[in-house]
Amino acid sequence: MRATEFVARLKAQRQYRGQIAAVRCIEPRSADYAQPRTPLPETLQRLLQAANIEQLYSHQASAYDEILAGRNVVISTGTASGKSFCYNLPVFAGLLTDHDRTALYLFPAKALAYDQLGGLQRIIDLADLADTLRPACYDGDTPTHQRPGIRRSANILLSNPDMLHQGILPYHAKWAGFLARLRYVVLDEIHTYRGIFGSHVAGVLRRLQRICRHYGSSPQFICCSATLGNPRDLAERLTGRDMLLIDRDGAPRGRKWFVLWNPPLLDEPARVARRSGNVEAKELMQRLIEDGAGTITFTKARVVTELICRYVVDALQRRRPDLAKRVRPYRGGYLPLERREIEQQLFSGQLLGVCATNALELGIDVGALDAAIIVGFPGTLCSLWQQAGRAGRRQDESLAIFVAYDDPVDQYLMRNPDFVFSRPLEQAIIDPDNPHILAAQLGCAAFELPLTAEELAGFGAVAENVVELLAERKTLRQTGGKYHWDQTEFPAAQTNLRTISKATFAIVDISAGRNEVIGQVDGISAPELVYPEAVYIHQGESYLVRELDQPARLARVERFDADYYTQPVLADECRLGEVRLESECLGGRRMFGDVTVRWQTVAFRKFKLYTQELIGQTALTLPAQQVNTTGLWLQPPPDALETTRAAGHKVYEALSGVRNLLTVALPPLAMCDRYDVGGIVNSSQLGISTIMVYDRYEGGVGYARHGYERAAELLRMAHELVAGCPCEHGCPGCVGPPNLRIAIHHDPDLGPGYAIPDKTATVTLLRAWLAGGM
Repeated sequence: MRATEFVARLKAQRQYRGQIAAVRCIEPRSADYAQPRTPLPETLQRLLQAANIEQLYSHQASAYDEILAGRNVVISTGTASGKSFCYNLPVFAGLLTDHDRTALYLFPAKALAYDQLGGLQRIIDLADLADTLRPACYDGDTPTHQRPGIRRSANILLSNPDMLHQGILPYHAKWAGFLARLRYVVLDEIHTYRGIFGSHVAGVLRRLQRICRHYGSSPQFICCSATLGNPRDLAERLTGRDMLLIDRDGAPRGRKWFVLWNPPLLDEPARVARRSGNVEAKELMQRLIEDGAGTITFTKARVVTELICRYVVDALQRRRPDLAKRVRPYRGGYLPLERREIEQQLFSGQLLGVCATNALELGIDVGALDAAIIVGFPGTLCSLWQQAGRAGRRQDESLAIFVAYDDPVDQYLMRNPDFVFSRPLEQAIIDPDNPHILAAQLGCAAFELPLTAEELAGFGAVAENVVELLAERKTLRQTGGKYHWDQTEFPAAQTNLRTISKATFAIVDISAGRNEVIGQVDGISAPELVYPEAVYIHQGESYLVRELDQPARLARVERFDADYYTQPVLADECRLGEVRLESECLGGRRMFGDVTVRWQTVAFRKFKLYTQELIGQTALTLPAQQVNTTGLWLQPPPDALETTRAAGHKVYEALSGVRNLLTVALPPLAMCDRYDVGGIVNSSQLGISTIMVYDRYEGGVGYARHGYERAAELLRMAHELVAGCPCEHGCPGCVGPPNLRIAIHHDPDLGPGYAIPDKTATVTLLRAWLAGGM
């Protein structure tokens, strides 16, 4: 496509109201080729010829040499830079040299593993190496009758950390031959291993290495990551191994036009409300598809994915019904067969457009796409560039459009485009020493093999204290200097690597007596997504939730032709516990410690499709959920509070505005999602006005601790977010609603109707606070 012509047509249309905040051209780059120092064997040369590859990029050649030299490496290069050949070539070389060796490839998503398997099988067949290289996928979808054969014959096993955790390590005796010969462990897309998931994966990888030592092997680690602020540090924390970083990208890229698109204001001159970002994205996607441009639209929530897809399909039905059939949604919660059908249709070109959550952000081959639309800042610059990189993956010119929400961070980026194009990328955070995560991983390890005191050092500095606590609770039994699992339960089944909930709810369609499972949701999200009378949208169709059966872990839904959607209203409270760290901060105080958070879905609201008009609210009586976690609390200097009062402002209004700003400023700094943190104003427990920001995960994952360490920067960023907003009294694009947890699906379009804190009061408090640190 000609991106410049498309943008010019947008600006020439009558409906254009100056939405383009910035346009940047990412210039094309020619390839940097290199030859490995170690010549490729003839077999691999034949394989490359079969794949139509004449030369290696410089980072591929470097990776080949370093991996053959036995080093643990992490490769961090851009989207579509050929990272899979960085590990496939040296692994193939090793397996072709020694036919007894095996390799384990771990991917964060099943779809990515199957996509890689397809690519492996194609090049292996073309090079006539099927007798020597025998790849296979092994995950929860693998039929039971195929599993013994895979264990016996596969020498390249493609799986995911969840299956390694639940389906391989606990049954390591069945895998004794494979593990004894394990030479390579490949970790792809490690930038996704952050927060709760990454912290658990670090424990799983330590368990893997422990089992390998039991069978006499010590595999080499090969990690791949998207461009990231700390790829080597993250890889070392995940694996516990020293890493060599390869980050000089030799791959070519086509010209990319990157547009920042800000929906127009609806209420000049008040400058408070903007047009829906979802509707703007729908119109952009519709125009691109009508132009024949292959388009992927990324959203931050399942419900938004379904809504935008429905909007686009409805519009195309009226204008181009032939194209309406070529647009589908894609998100988590779909059944495996549905996901793979959509992936294949996208790759083959049968689909022209797809609306997706970040489930398609990873390196799944989706074919040649012309445009990517990113609806709302995805939380990190790393994710923003990953999503933008899904278009133009074959050196052609491409277009990326970031559509802003009426949200503090989004609006800040619209006003400061250099933050997008020049700011260094974020650092991924994990906390393998989280005592709750560590307790779960040590319990699993003891189930697999009795733990010795010497082995505890490999699990971190606090492992000894945690294992002693588990022994006191009779979870483990100490005998002969070893810790044994002492429960009847299967510990891996009780530990979900990705969520704080151990339960998964099935979503069952009971329409006309069907009783068909159409999706699933974790136990924490169930009361926020499939509460009674919620409208659940699946593949563009609306379902009404008739019952949330919590004991049976079922949500029963029925087909329902709705002209509205629903959104939960949450209430939360937070109690302070032990203070772990405390110091001065810009004349006030900052503290980090333990907190107890309790929240529940107390009501839901109905909004008209397309217009987002609020048409009703209904109270709910669902049980509350509670988590013991960690938090940051900040106390402004007394002088700053007095300055705010003297200016005639209410202190609570100012504190609420600051709290809202902190909960949106922290995620980009800590590389987490908005949903990962919460905030509250608490004046009663400490007798002084206090703002609390907490991790939403049991035991904490490190986000609040990161906020404590960067508290001054966090407050300055909060001031920048609000001070630069052009509104007069406050809007969703700066101080926002007082309960940001309302926007549970990360979409400000779905949570209107709440009073906005006083912007002037907020700015007054922040300026006085920041002045205290000068």
